[in-house]
Amino acid sequence: MDAACLRQTLLPHTTRLFEDFSYHFDRVARFYGHPPTAAAIRDVAAGMEYPDDRRAALIEALRHQNGDSPSLRELAKPGTVAVVTGQQVGLFSGPSYTVYKALTAVRIAARLREQGVAAVPVFWLATEDHDLAEVDHAWTFGPSHQPLSLRAQGAALPQQPVGGIQLTGVPLKELKQTLGGFPFGEEIADDVASAYLADRTMGESFRELLKRLLARYDLLYVDPLDEGIRRLGAPLLREAVRSAADIKASLLARNEEIRAAGYHTQVHLEPQTSLVFLLEGGRRLTLRSQNGDYLSKDRRYSAEELMDSAERLSPNALLRPVMQDYMLPTAAYVGGPAELAYFAQAQAIYQALLGRMPVVVHRAGFTLLDARADKLLKRYQLNWPTVFTGEDGIRDHIANHLVPPGLKQTAASTAHDIAAQLDRYHAQVEAFDPTLGAALLNSRRKILYQLSKLEHKTARETLGRNARARQDAAYLAGLLYPNKHLQERLYTILPFLAKHGPTLIDSIYEHVEPDCPDHRILVV
Repeated sequence: MDAACLRQTLLPHTTRLFEDFSYHFDRVARFYGHPPTAAAIRDVAAGMEYPDDRRAALIEALRHQNGDSPSLRELAKPGTVAVVTGQQVGLFSGPSYTVYKALTAVRIAARLREQGVAAVPVFWLATEDHDLAEVDHAWTFGPSHQPLSLRAQGAALPQQPVGGIQLTGVPLKELKQTLGGFPFGEEIADDVASAYLADRTMGESFRELLKRLLARYDLLYVDPLDEGIRRLGAPLLREAVRSAADIKASLLARNEEIRAAGYHTQVHLEPQTSLVFLLEGGRRLTLRSQNGDYLSKDRRYSAEELMDSAERLSPNALLRPVMQDYMLPTAAYVGGPAELAYFAQAQAIYQALLGRMPVVVHRAGFTLLDARADKLLKRYQLNWPTVFTGEDGIRDHIANHLVPPGLKQTAASTAHDIAAQLDRYHAQVEAFDPTLGAALLNSRRKILYQLSKLEHKTARETLGRNARARQDAAYLAGLLYPNKHLQERLYTILPFLAKHGPTLIDSIYEHVEPDCPDHRILVV
């Protein structure tokens, strides 16, 4: 497997905050508790203060969810820390970066153990999220490498946490048909079917599939809808409601600080924004803060009522990581660019409620190429900025590459000669009458535009005569930048496993480099 690095700044839609986090951390250090380094993780682990009674309650809850395992037994020991990551419970494991997150957490935990620090990897299942439309579908592809969306059906109440939804129509047959043209397609489809049994919820199926895909890495999984986990987090949620006014003021001040530094705030926040939702009647009710009380669509709650119902509270995106790290002895959290932006805001809550904060580390990112794609990139001399323009840009580049060199040279020299002649003509006309000079400049632009348009038509005609080149452009776009999305952000990992085999995950793991901030290009 060949590997190369691509700077995050070359990827589409990289934010300035993430760019500086990756390559100029000193510029954003004030928004985070620690630099994203191995030494910082060791320091946090060494200074971890985590109560024994909380650890005992955590182990009991995790044993209920996970059963017994070497990782659970290790976490039960005083002093063991967690390397945590997490993701929404999307259909068929969600986008590929879900697996990359998990592998990054596993790698960091393994490195800590090599350095004498007891550590285990933990995956937080975001089962409380209540936007089913975000997670009820998965993108895959078949041998033609064209994006295909598969969607599940499920009966859900409005605002119902997705983790508890019982799916009634999982597109297992369609997945098997799509993957069937790959060498390991049937094997992977059968694994998925074994995870998505009829009596399982969406959260349970997601967890079971990840456990199958990542079996050898012994991750622990945390479902926050579990009663034991809810009891464990209740004290922090109670304190969050009690201190809501001060926390909100700190968050609003932090948002202004981030914006003043020229960065974006990932989570929109207003004075009326509540840090908590209420789990009631199978739904996750949105609350608004008003004069110390909380309003849902149907009724008003006092702060005291919510504090008394702390086990039924659910944190918002900024409070969630703080609750997570209250419940876990977290030395490091592995997240994507959006999560890193959350933490820049959430540091204010960490300071108010927890008094400690984990090291925040960016997950490993990958684009996977097969041998054909690698050869095509070289054949057509395609660079990644061109790939990231999408299929039209790839086609235009290939078309221009295919124009006979002699014709291309003649077109360029013709345009150069005509431009030079027009420039000389313009100098004389300008001296004669400036108004005529302005008209000539306009005509010059039109003439050169027409010549450029003719070059483009020539390239398109060349591509039109080459069916294989058109297929190559579609193949590259479909595999590397499908629907103008990074591969890892659209496709589930399943078609890659169907094509290259289950051991692909182990190969990817070997290329996880926590100290390297770059995106990785892997030829498999």
